[in-house]
Amino acid sequence: MFRSVRPYALEAGLDDPVVCYQGAVVAEPVSGRWLRHEPIPLELARETIAVVNEEGFGLNCYVGDQLYVAEITPDARRYADFQGLELHPVGDLLTWLDEPPTKLVVIGDPELLDGLKKRMLARFDDRLYVSKSLPYFLEFASPDVTKAAGMEFVAEHLGFRRERTVAFGDGENDIELVEWAGFGVAVANADDRVKEVADLVCPPVDEEGVAQVLEAYLDSRA
Repeated sequence: MFRSVRPYALEAGLDDPVVCYQGAVVAEPVSGRWLRHEPIPLELARETIAVVNEEGFGLNCYVGDQLYVAEITPDARRYADFQGLELHPVGDLLTWLDEPPTKLVVIGDPELLDGLKKRMLARFDDRLYVSKSLPYFLEFASPDVTKAAGMEFVAEHLGFRRERTVAFGDGENDIELVEWAGFGVAVANADDRVKEVADLVCPPVDEEGVAQVLEAYLDSRA
């Protein structure tokens, strides 16, 4: 969410556009202006909510950079507390939703979500972008949304080339981004599919692999 990213960007003194919501939103930290927003079409979102509910899962629903849920469950509370977010319970999401949401997320057991993901991909095919961000988060977005699409928008907006872009990733929702970049880097603890498309595998996150690569690059230019 932009509201989750923004405080870190402001603390770091950055005003370059940030890519949020898997690429569905590109926004300016200081002004708060959204440069790109690709929400899920309303009727498609309603269909998704109905199908996921029939499967026995609840959903996080993101509208206007706020988090809405049918009810506050322990999973929803843990997610909100982890992100420092306010939860907005609205009852039946299907009845409540009246505008296109930025994304939808199911939180649950990783193995159960693997099965749900397969069924959702079979049903929605290319009508939705369906991917896991973390093992226990299954995310739904517009079919025009990936992190690569968000970064390509930033590249065009700021005027830098794909060939001169370095991208780092770990989760399966980073595959398109790492593949898109001129030089893609996967951390050692990344999803195997990310490592397959990467140009370099750096040390894992607990060894600050991303920082090691950046420092090595800066040292090489000193």
